[in-house]
Amino acid sequence: MQSFYYCSDHLYCEETSIAKVAEKVGTPLYIYSRRALEEQYRAFDAAFSGVDHLVCYAVKANSNLALLNLFAGMGSGFDVVSGGELYRALRAGATGQRLIYAGVGKTAAEIDYALQANILFFSVESEAELEVIAARARALKRIARISLRVNPNVDARTHPYISTGLQKHKFGINLPHALKLYHRARSIKGVRIVGVSCHIGSQITSIEPFVAAVSKIRRLVERLKSEGIPLRYLDLGGGLGITYRDETPPALGEYAAALISGARGLDCTLVFEPGRVIVGNAGILVTQILYSKTNTSKKFIIVDAGMNDLIRPSLYGSFHEIWPIQRRTGPKITADVVGPVCESADFLAKDRRLQKPLAGDLLSVMSSGAYGFALASNYNSRPRPPEVLVDGRTIQIIRTRETYADLIRGEQLMTEA
Repeated sequence: MQSFYYCSDHLYCEETSIAKVAEKVGTPLYIYSRRALEEQYRAFDAAFSGVDHLVCYAVKANSNLALLNLFAGMGSGFDVVSGGELYRALRAGATGQRLIYAGVGKTAAEIDYALQANILFFSVESEAELEVIAARARALKRIARISLRVNPNVDARTHPYISTGLQKHKFGINLPHALKLYHRARSIKGVRIVGVSCHIGSQITSIEPFVAAVSKIRRLVERLKSEGIPLRYLDLGGGLGITYRDETPPALGEYAAALISGARGLDCTLVFEPGRVIVGNAGILVTQILYSKTNTSKKFIIVDAGMNDLIRPSLYGSFHEIWPIQRRTGPKITADVVGPVCESADFLAKDRRLQKPLAGDLLSVMSSGAYGFALASNYNSRPRPPEVLVDGRTIQIIRTRETYADLIRGEQLMTEA
């Protein structure tokens, strides 16, 4: 996280003091580094510069319009999984021909929206979905470009909630059935086969699952082509992990070399869906210490950010580094960093060694750029935090803090009969 560093014991994002941002905007808040976002996107794209490819940023990781607009301006396509994500991508400047649509539960209305936007292709997740896509395409007098999402039954060796490539998971179509479904799709009016898709999970920190998946998918592609089914795209998904604590994910060059080698000679445009690896370490969550307390021998640091702001620790048991915004010398304590939400699962860190806290101190929850705000909620009727983009010495509020009035927008009191 080179865009976040200490200068004279004060934490900075690029050339901007985080304490000054918090003073201006309040806490809790998310801060993103434009420099880090641009550098990581360019590095990922450049890793595949030797082959025909398309980077489709995974909107689910962080869907703020400003970030999507930034990536669109750099030439990115987008991987969307809902009508709302499609709407965001289009509003951010994406063109339909650089959009792919995955997800197991596409509704008829969402399919219509995607067809009208002329997306590049649907990643089809079931035979039933294929039938609906074809029917909607015929009703709208359009042709739906499709790529079946194939489940290669590969263990991604990641948290079970974010592993998607085994046959016990809800995602994709198993390999034997996929072959039959491709032949069936060839005769269905309203659809055109353009590719094969695969995605095995998220936060993958070893190269072997990617290599295994490509090897299995390659055999399918070769067989389909030999049987006269034209394929233009090979979508290898995303899932490359980042360092939160002590993980050592493959370097981008190693990852790219393995996938390029595995797909060599297939004569397909390679499609990738990076999310976390682009935005994860480009963002932080800033929170203020409210109180400290001790229950028997257990110490707690109570902050103003909770599981509704960042649910990853509660949901996955995920580790995020906690950095003080201002470093001080002196004693340290071991404590849980917890929020104000009325759940025992409301924690940001457990048994963490930190400098002795003072009420009003600011803490930074590192590596929060992916699946941070994207998973935020209004649980306990808590307004969601603002998001700020730092560009050198300039800050831009790219999402304002929600108000209490925002919480009840759309709700109505009962009317008397």
